[in-house]
Amino acid sequence: MARPCALVTGASSGIGEAFARALAARGHDLIVVARRRDRLEALASRLRDLHAVDVHVIALDLSVATSIDDLVGALDGMGVVPDVLVNNAGFGSYGAFAELPLDRELCMIDLNVRALVALTGHLLPRMIRRGSGVLLQIASTTSFQPVPYMAVYGATKAFVLSFSEAIARECEGSGVRVLAVCPGHTPTEFQEISGVNRRPTRTAAQPAADVVREALGAMDRGGAHVVVTGMPNRMTTQLPRVLPRKAMSWVVSRAFRPRK
Repeated sequence: MARPCALVTGASSGIGEAFARALAARGHDLIVVARRRDRLEALASRLRDLHAVDVHVIALDLSVATSIDDLVGALDGMGVVPDVLVNNAGFGSYGAFAELPLDRELCMIDLNVRALVALTGHLLPRMIRRGSGVLLQIASTTSFQPVPYMAVYGATKAFVLSFSEAIARECEGSGVRVLAVCPGHTPTEFQEISGVNRRPTRTAAQPAADVVREALGAMDRGGAHVVVTGMPNRMTTQLPRVLPRKAMSWVVSRAFRPRK
């Protein structure tokens, strides 16, 4: 019997790498996608040795408009429709929007939103025709409220959450499940690259492996359309239910405003 196959984007580090490791340990063959081929090849070699699974490396920058067509073409060439899609590729930035390079903010939208929607749009109909599949869409606790000083990043993750909840409902009864995964502060390269480590207030941290464990547990249990990982995060994401949006944005602004 053929092993299940998982496609993980942004697999060269952080949460994406942790998903690749966990799914390989479960016996999934993998297709790992990211910009850095050297990182992917090293990961693939380790996972083949540890778990005797097949790992295909595809080095692509998914923020480039043509990259999803290239990725889907590669999948078609392999004759593969993944059983699990982990839409994880993304990045963030930190600072007042008016002071950040606009080109990079637009590139963030291309990766965090356009690429995720495009890959979902190509693979979801195929999963529905097959009658099975799981999409794990990586959102964030920033999805639940405006995030001053990470304005575009928070907005892209709010899109991912709303989009994923909507298509999860549309897919009921199809055999395909869609789960929005909302981690909070997860110490990875993301923190350093985005610059968010400079913010004055730190929240509870959760290792990437624990984020993945909770996400896969929710996938196994079924039923949920959204999983917020980590108890402190589950508590703080309830605040928008009780605070007016203006008050909520003030609270977040105080937590995120850079030190002078």
